Amino acid sequence: MSLLWTTQDMVEAMNGRPVGNFPDGVVGISIDSRTAGEGDAFFAIKGDRFDGHDFASVAVANGASLLVVSESKLPALGRVTAPMIVVNDVLEALEDLGRASRARSEAKIIAVTGSVGKTSSKEMLRHALEPSGEVHASAASFNNHWGVPLTLARMPASARFGVFEIGMNHPGEIRPLVKMVRPHVAIITTIAAAHMGNFKNLTEIAAAKSEIMEGLGKQGHLLLNRDNDKYGWLRKRAGELGVGNVHSFGENPKSDYRLLNCKLLADCSTITARIGGEDIVVKIGAPGRHLVQNALAVLGAVQLVEADLAKAIHALAGIAAEKGRGARHTLQIDGGRFVLIDESYNANPASMRAALELLRDTPVRLRGRRIAVLGDMLEMGRFSERVHRDLAAPLRNANVDMVCLAGAEIRVLRDELGADVETVYREDAGGLAEHLKSVLRDGDVVMVKSSLGIGFGRIVKALLDKYTALPDSSTQD
Repeated sequence: MSLLWTTQDMVEAMNGRPVGNFPDGVVGISIDSRTAGEGDAFFAIKGDRFDGHDFASVAVANGASLLVVSESKLPALGRVTAPMIVVNDVLEALEDLGRASRARSEAKIIAVTGSVGKTSSKEMLRHALEPSGEVHASAASFNNHWGVPLTLARMPASARFGVFEIGMNHPGEIRPLVKMVRPHVAIITTIAAAHMGNFKNLTEIAAAKSEIMEGLGKQGHLLLNRDNDKYGWLRKRAGELGVGNVHSFGENPKSDYRLLNCKLLADCSTITARIGGEDIVVKIGAPGRHLVQNALAVLGAVQLVEADLAKAIHALAGIAAEKGRGARHTLQIDGGRFVLIDESYNANPASMRAALELLRDTPVRLRGRRIAVLGDMLEMGRFSERVHRDLAAPLRNANVDMVCLAGAEIRVLRDELGADVETVYREDAGGLAEHLKSVLRDGDVVMVKSSLGIGFGRIVKALLDKYTALPDSSTQD
């Protein structure tokens, strides 16, 4: 296996002090002792709940050949005999290695942010670019103060394309991350009411997202959603920051990457779009109107980094929704089957509406029902009651037959729905899981959606554990 980093380059990049008998280099970078692999460097980061130094010996036992540790923690590591690079601060050392990775790379770099759709856009970009060359992209949602430098540090020098997801909960968090990444192309998927407890209004959210522009040079390219209400504000901000190339995507007739026609199906979408002055037909392998919008940005970015557009279009037909982000399971029940849509990873008002539209567009069989299983949208602050009550209209528009709720903040939705829709409330995810197992029947479509902290992944797991998965996990005939 080829080396990701030589130990000499690591020591120089991090201004570290070498201790012990060094290997020539490492094949990977890890910050989790449980998943540290053979030949990895383990960075003993101190987090909110755990200190990586406490697990250094576990990382070595699992195969790590090099440790990156803090000078202040060295006395406590007396029994660990593995070679080490000793630094003042381990997270800062990881950031330094990330910057060194970016400096040595000749890859075309794309950075993605937005209130909704960051991870799905990142994954679409990964699929779309792979036919054109080696792609390095963020794992999972590694989009924060440790995830971005970790992803940078893991980028092979041989990569032709790099795709980075950059998130935030507060103002000022994107700025230092994008200055590490220094993208050639930046995408803002949309501006919507996420993390509203930390912001006064959507303009403040737009301002925080616009920090991604600060990492673009004058030759860089910015892609903005022309259908979003904050497009004008973002366009003006780009001008103030001297961004040289601003492009737009959406249904708006003035969009540079324009949606002309869209057909939404239960397990995919087909669109006609105008990309680079040419009308093209694209199949998107996963369902959902929100993916259609982001696919326009993806195709625009593919063209801007001079990848093969025809191969990218073909690749998008092969994408699939991920765990917690729209993954579908067809499960056997009483000689029949029902569909489970797993949207349990995260939730805000915009993504809730997108998920309910997905539920609306999924056909039911026989006497089947559309069942929405909803939990709290966190970080809504003083807006919480209003945004949870506001889900009543999209629920009705989605032709939902049963609403199952759990969580302290979403309880108000039960009152808002009244007798219009059959509504069930339980205190927690476990209670809802038990209720669902008692009422589900052949033909149902169940969509599970909440913020990650509410733990609705347990509902999905409970249903997957109880019911047998059928081979066709995309649709019901």
